[in-house]
Amino acid sequence: MNTDYGAPERKYLAPETALKVTDGSGVEGYASLFGVKDQGGDVVQSGAYAASLKRLAAKGAKVKMLWQHDPAQPIGIWDEVREDAIGLWVKGRLLTEVEKGREAAALLAAGAIDGLSIGYRTLKAERDGKGQRLLSELELWEVSLVTFPMLSEARVQAKSDDDDDRHWRDLAAILTDARQQLAER
Repeated sequence: MNTDYGAPERKYLAPETALKVTDGSGVEGYASLFGVKDQGGDVVQSGAYAASLKRLAAKGAKVKMLWQHDPAQPIGIWDEVREDAIGLWVKGRLLTEVEKGREAAALLAAGAIDGLSIGYRTLKAERDGKGQRLLSELELWEVSLVTFPMLSEARVQAKSDDDDDRHWRDLAAILTDARQQLAER
């Protein structure tokens, strides 16, 4: 089991149902899905973020919302970051008073960008013998809006009122695919 504090890493997620954009600046959705292998062969395990989120809360700190992982370009605020049975769920708002926040809102609305990515450091991981790295504890630093996601199932999408049915159908498809991947192990 790897317990060393390695270099910063990024994990991109892009499920078609991942992020809803409301009122031009409100955003919410999944930044990470549990049990789904990404393009780098990593699988985030359920509970991987729990200790990190608890440490942040104890310090009164928040996960940062960045543009393309650039620490010099915060674009909003994540008001809520939590784990559930599916993955890491985030809810926040783009700051349209900031130039990059306005640009991000416009690009999301136009569909020019559609990915989410987490910035983190691996605290505990192990190899499963199938070439996959199982990530069991991560120190979460930030969740970014990005152009190219690592996990192809996670995509940002602008939302309108008639997207609700499609949202739930897409989420069901993602969960079915995740179950299939787990069964193939």
